[in-house]
Order: sequence, then structure tokens, then C-alpha cells
Amino acid sequence: MKDDLFNDLLESVRQMGDHMRGVEVEGVKVTERPEVEAKAVREAVGVSQGEFARLLGVSVRTLQNWEPHRTRPTGPARALLRMISQDPVVALRLLTT
Repeated sequence: MKDDLFNDLLESVRQMGDHMRGVEVEGVKVTERPEVEAKAVREAVGVSQGEFARLLGVSVRTLQNWEPHRTRPTGPARALLRMISQDPVVALRLLTT
């Protein structure tokens, strides 16, 4: 590898380490989204854990781990929870048809 490419790569790794430690790195854009509370969303919809898990396409055990924050939803499940929290009527209609 050429020296200049190696040095660029090394600098990127250092910047990543700084960012992970909370050091502000010039040019890094951070977008934070508030955590969606699975239990609050389920209760707002008014369904059981079993029914909500079926609607989301996850196991009841997975939902039971999300609710007390033993684990957190990621990826599509997190996005789906956010959508349901924003408009439960439309989301439930779409998920049940």
C-alpha cells in the first residue's frame, strides 16, 4: 500500500476512535433519534404482548426483552415501532390487512 493511502487510513481509524470516545471530530455529522419504548407503544395500541409480537413479526420473548430494556430493537423493528408510535391507526390497519 502506498504511504499516502496508508496514512489516510490510519488517520481515519484515529478519528473513528476519537468519535467513539466522545471527542468531537470535524466533519462528522451525528444524528440521534430518541429511543422508542416498545411497551409504551404496545400499551397505546392496546394489544397483548402476543398480538403485538405477531404484528411486528418477532417472538414474544424478543418483545419481552425489549420492554424492560434487556435488549433493544434494531433495524426494521425499530423503524416499525417508530411508525406505529407516530400513527397507530394507520400502522395497525396496514399491518392487519
